[in-house]
Amino acid sequence: MYYFALLQGGERDLSAEEAGREMQAYLDFHARSAAAIREGDALGSAAEGLRITGGPDAPVVTDGPYAEGAEVAGGYYVFEADNLDEALQLARQIPAAQYGSVELWPMVSWNAVGRPTTDTDWLALLIEPADGVNVPGSPEWDHGVARHVEFGEAAGSHILGGAPLHPPSTATTVRVRDGEVTLTDGPYAEGAEVANGYYVLSAADRDAATKIASMIPASAVHLRRLAGVSGL
Repeated sequence: MYYFALLQGGERDLSAEEAGREMQAYLDFHARSAAAIREGDALGSAAEGLRITGGPDAPVVTDGPYAEGAEVAGGYYVFEADNLDEALQLARQIPAAQYGSVELWPMVSWNAVGRPTTDTDWLALLIEPADGVNVPGSPEWDHGVARHVEFGEAAGSHILGGAPLHPPSTATTVRVRDGEVTLTDGPYAEGAEVANGYYVLSAADRDAATKIASMIPASAVHLRRLAGVSGL
């Protein structure tokens, strides 16, 4: 089964030495977990991010950072694991879990990017009201799938990959503090909105990425540039 891990944490001002230790921690994680990592990248600055609301018919674009809390998304992974326990063992080893948190979501299906991502690619995180997430297989879900098919036809090769996520009741938030692991049912955000899926998009620049993401049929889209370090 495939799992989406969303790395959350406050943006930090690291010294060169601290940044080096952080990079080494991720290199070590990749060395240990390479067999299960199927995709992933860090995200660029939240200040460059965008929040798009209003839907494809009347999109409203707001400059980031858009998170109301202290933590913002800093990266993502896709894991392949036999079960949730195995996926949680992977999530707890991600360095971000030691100072922030990792949201782990089972994926309904997965369209792999198929190549290393670069800093000209973008993560579009689909956001929905927590009480308005459709259950896979329901008529509402099927209607949403049809709208995403239409988006896929319109966006074409700009879509590199992506996945829908299962409802928030299936998510788990992982934190590690002083070696102690805390697992919390549900996503990190305590607000009214939750992640519901994502796309990885290719675009020439921020304006082009915004135009593509504005066509996504979602209540809101958080758009972030990828850092292009997927090939750690």
